[in-house]
Amino acid sequence: MTQPPLRRAALPGRSMNAVLRPIAPYASAVARPAPVRFAVWRDFAAAEADWRVLESQDTLLSPYQRYDFLEPWHRHRGPECGHSPFLLVGYDTHDAPVMLLPLGKRHTGPLRVVQFLGGRHANFNMALWRRDAATVVTEADLGAMRDAIAAAGVDLIALTNQPQRWGGLANPLALWPHQESPSAGAVGALSTDFAALQAERLAQPARKKLRKKERTLAEHGALQVRRAETDTDARAFLDAFFTQKAERMGSLGIPDAFAAPGTREFIAELATARPNGRLPILEIYALSVGDEIVATMAGLVEGQRFSALFNSITSGPLAHESPGDVLLTHVVRMCCERGLAQFDLGVGEAAYKRFYCNETEPLFDTFLALTPLGRLGAAGIRTAQDAKRLVKHSPMLWHAVQSLRKLRAQFMQR
Repeated sequence: MTQPPLRRAALPGRSMNAVLRPIAPYASAVARPAPVRFAVWRDFAAAEADWRVLESQDTLLSPYQRYDFLEPWHRHRGPECGHSPFLLVGYDTHDAPVMLLPLGKRHTGPLRVVQFLGGRHANFNMALWRRDAATVVTEADLGAMRDAIAAAGVDLIALTNQPQRWGGLANPLALWPHQESPSAGAVGALSTDFAALQAERLAQPARKKLRKKERTLAEHGALQVRRAETDTDARAFLDAFFTQKAERMGSLGIPDAFAAPGTREFIAELATARPNGRLPILEIYALSVGDEIVATMAGLVEGQRFSALFNSITSGPLAHESPGDVLLTHVVRMCCERGLAQFDLGVGEAAYKRFYCNETEPLFDTFLALTPLGRLGAAGIRTAQDAKRLVKHSPMLWHAVQSLRKLRAQFMQR
């Protein structure tokens, strides 16, 4: 049977090492917005035009998959992580982009793996999908996507922390075989009436305790909550954050992810760069007592949702007054006042996340083997993820892990 002809978009200046897929037989029938061919672009510049088009349309995407988040991440962190860009774009019958899967390719021994870019700094991972395409994607479409990735010399597709739903629609990648992620996300709906929202989420004794802690903090100096408005503000808040986070992680016996090469430069760029003249994509907030910053919080806004990226609190005496909870309350209030509809605190089980995020956001992982070697790799990763999920869902095992971490931290400090 003769294969249908390859179609190539008019994309001047792009690297020609893309993998092109033939148009499926249904393309000549009624036009569908689902992807009918795929191209793998090996650098950000080649994919930027399609990426920007998708971001400007009615598209499902999280803030962690925006070009202005992942391009600086890869520039500062990608080489250190062993990633090379592997950006899969799907086109419709009119050669318009309808989806983009932002991956990086790396070698783990002989295993060639593709996984989401962003590393531990991306709480949620997903493809960008034009909404009309996301609602009609079939297993056959994802089969063509899998074939395009396999043709580019990949053994294993390893995709973690993918939301089951986003923006009111099901995640099309859930059509691939998958398993529950070790941890879930924490999210909550917002209201323009913050007082009513707080009364709904926090019991009266908890609200009273929070007000008492805020009054106690104010006894040590003027209390001020600020959002960084200038580069000077951003750098001062980040200096406090990096110091506080390093101290906190050290006390818990956990490696500081923000100390890795290039990470601080990446975060600083998010907080100060103004792509196309817009405001920086990273919003940073700080709670000060007098001249001392005692807590920080930063996040990204996509549509009507605020997604917290990181936070920190002082390790000094005022840590006992829960400055992080006080700042969190003010940031949620400010999000309510600006009319945002959702607030999330990322992935994990920390108790403070349940203050205002009263919903659990299910996440899934996909480990799709494309070669015999990939099947061996997928089996090992699945086993490790299953063990991690077991530990995190067992209070006794999780407490034991935390105790061992603290013991290690105390030993290392001697």
